[in-house]
Amino acid sequence: METLKFKTNIKCSGCISKATPTLDEKLGKGNWEVDLFTLKKTLTVSSSELDENEIISIVNEAGYTAEKIS
Repeated sequence: METLKFKTNIKCSGCISKATPTLDEKLGKGNWEVDLFTLKKTLTVSSSELDENEIISIVNEAGYTAEKIS
């Protein structure tokens, strides 16, 4: 299982509530979290099946942006 980190524009608990249905369905419940207390609003995803471009597309589908943190 690989852990990937992304900078997002998910900035509050309301944003998380809006994104949760899509992210749970596509990334798997419990396989992602957003740290609202960091400047980059870091999304951490654990996955062995999805690559960074697929994850960025899923976040876009949820209505937000994501950029890989290197």
